[in-house]
Amino acid sequence: MKPENQNFFERVYEVARLIPYGRVTSYGAIANYLGAARSARMVGWAMNSSGKHEDVHAHRVVNKKGLLTGKHHFQGTNLMQQLLESEGVEVIDNQIQNLEKHFWDPAKEL
Repeated sequence: MKPENQNFFERVYEVARLIPYGRVTSYGAIANYLGAARSARMVGWAMNSSGKHEDVHAHRVVNKKGLLTGKHHFQGTNLMQQLLESEGVEVIDNQIQNLEKHFWDPAKEL
């Protein structure tokens, strides 16, 4: 991995560590907060590689529509959904219900 990507990934992880319990954010919201508004996909790559960091709350990062697009990167079929539901976030058909209620925007809250 290129050093600049590694640095970006670490910055993504710093933001992901701050997502509050019971809240979610999107790949795009993290990218926007980091001043890289068009880099949502790169945030996704960072989340896909976050498994070695136990303190990174990757299950709290979803796509802009609240879909659990990263769920196949978690062990077990429904682990991402189970983790979110254990925090009081309702998920139906791989989509967060009441996204507005649970959405955490780092640009507004940090």
